[in-house]
Amino acid sequence: DKTIAPQLLGALPPGCVIADRGYDSMALVNFVRDRGGEAHIPTQSRVRIQRSVPPSLYRQRNLVERFFCKLKQFRRIATRFEKHADNFMAALALASARIWMRAMESTP
Repeated sequence: DKTIAPQLLGALPPGCVIADRGYDSMALVNFVRDRGGEAHIPTQSRVRIQRSVPPSLYRQRNLVERFFCKLKQFRRIATRFEKHADNFMAALALASARIWMRAMESTP
């Protein structure tokens, strides 16, 4: 993933990039910085010079990652059962609505 990330980010407008420790690479950080963005990627423990990430940003990244894990619990989405983009997006919308309804139902 780390080697393909610049190609994926190159198609997006520059902005704030938040990633986990698996994307810790100075080449990626410099790529984002050269494009005018800001990289919030914590360093791995073996790296001598540590970069810090604001805890609030990293918490939000974790929420997004956990949401994708919940989406993957739906077999139709995890196996990409729907081959047409419109049908797949509809399945994503239904699964997202179901996850949201479960969250609203369990809040006091």
